[in-house]
Amino acid sequence: MKKFAPGLLPTLMAVPLVVTLLVLSAWQINRYFWKVELLDNLNQQLSQAAVPLPAGNLNPQEWSYRRVTVTGTYLHDKEIHLFSHAVEGRKGFQIITPLQRSDGKGIVLVNRGWVPEDRKTAVSRLEGNVAGEVTVSGIVRKPWGKSYSFMPESNKETNVWLYGELKDMGAYLKLDVAPVFVELDDDPVPGGYPIGGQTRISVPNNHLAYSVTWLFLGGALFCIYVIFGMRRAKELSSSE
Repeated sequence: MKKFAPGLLPTLMAVPLVVTLLVLSAWQINRYFWKVELLDNLNQQLSQAAVPLPAGNLNPQEWSYRRVTVTGTYLHDKEIHLFSHAVEGRKGFQIITPLQRSDGKGIVLVNRGWVPEDRKTAVSRLEGNVAGEVTVSGIVRKPWGKSYSFMPESNKETNVWLYGELKDMGAYLKLDVAPVFVELDDDPVPGGYPIGGQTRISVPNNHLAYSVTWLFLGGALFCIYVIFGMRRAKELSSSE
């Protein structure tokens, strides 16, 4: 007497699905360890002492989240307004200002920090527009653009940007800028604005939970397949 007879069609449907779910579970495990390594490298980058930002065509990937210092003079008349998160219900912007390097080796776009909408224009916060040579410290950030094609465009005509489109910003300002941003630390600023220290680091690592989910679904489907095959075999045997 047969003890297991699931049939051809259920087998053709169940077995590939079970294999696929197990493969997905293994893939999520690999992603988990990749993310752990990424987070370790990120924390290591952030824990290092600040170093002078090199000039020239540095690699944004290698320098991302490195702590750096750079000396120069702000070009306050050429600042960029990057639409930002709200603080205590107040809509705001991050102020990105070109910094002319004192060593004569180009211009760096510096994210000086957050301001509320009523302080967006440079003339509304003159105290914070530090003149003369300054040495600033912050974290290197890579440029970024739209994640999906259906997302809205930045409004260059009104100088309101939605993404860190560094090349486009440089073209808009008619300046040859470094390939990375520098986001300032939260050092105090005369007048209080812009508020530095706006770096947001959010790298969730949920891959282990995803792996367990795929593994559970694969195991559940396999159990259903086995139970179905045993019941079907029993029914076939009783009908003979």
